[in-house]
Amino acid sequence: MDKFESIRAFTEVVEAGGFAAAARKMQLSRSAVNKLVINLENHLGVQLLYRTTRKVTVTDTGRAFYDRCLDILSSLEEAELAVSQQQSQPIGNLKINAPMSFGISVLGTKIAEFITRYRDVRIQLTLEDRFVDPIAEGYDLVIRIGSPLPSSSLVAHHITRIPRVICAAPSYLEVKGIPTHPHQLKNHSCLHYGYLTTGCKWQLINEAKEEQVLIDGVFCSNNGEVLRDAAVRGLGITMLPTFIVDRELANGELQVILPDYHPPALTLCLIYPVNRHLSTKVQLFTQFIRECFS
Repeated sequence: MDKFESIRAFTEVVEAGGFAAAARKMQLSRSAVNKLVINLENHLGVQLLYRTTRKVTVTDTGRAFYDRCLDILSSLEEAELAVSQQQSQPIGNLKINAPMSFGISVLGTKIAEFITRYRDVRIQLTLEDRFVDPIAEGYDLVIRIGSPLPSSSLVAHHITRIPRVICAAPSYLEVKGIPTHPHQLKNHSCLHYGYLTTGCKWQLINEAKEEQVLIDGVFCSNNGEVLRDAAVRGLGITMLPTFIVDRELANGELQVILPDYHPPALTLCLIYPVNRHLSTKVQLFTQFIRECFS
């Protein structure tokens, strides 16, 4: 059995949604493609596809195997390019995970620029705010806002610092008053980012003096855009990265409070497994992100 040809046939069937379309793309007969996939299933001892007379669907096992196959085929493509000395042009799939708000507000347009520059790279972008292990979950790159945990199996690049501000809607401040000192925040309704390791405590710095402030967190979320929208509606005071609230600050829907006290800036990090270090597309995407944000 030609294992790589069988894997390629399987991935083509999944992506095309059927054997006929996959066969046309591979320039093989439908029966030949079907035989390749059957041989692969027999070799693995599992069913990868459900087949009916009308359609083909992927089993749960097949879906997990498909994700791994993309990595295998992508690595093979890069190896072939390296041998042929064409490695300066990236090709293949790039699986990226990034935070939800950053992905929507900033990253999406940048990835469009990257794809325009490198037409042979196919990007799969997943947005979520939980901690992601790129090795366990099969990502080529993970973008995070915060300091990554040290790991000998991961490479971490600190791209840039992201400032944060404390802000609220004018309508809220008209009713509740404008705090002039961090300790006055305990008397206000605060909108709290749920994944901060400090819990319901905000850290503020004024000329190298640090203030730790316990807040009354009336509403928390692990998504900055949700907190921003709640603040715009006058529900309370929030502390968020500037890229989430820049527009609202500019148009007056929100205003900065305690301007002499600054929350510590966050760090934009790009993380990938050590074994991706020599990947051209990973190197070029890392360089591209540095150009965009540093």
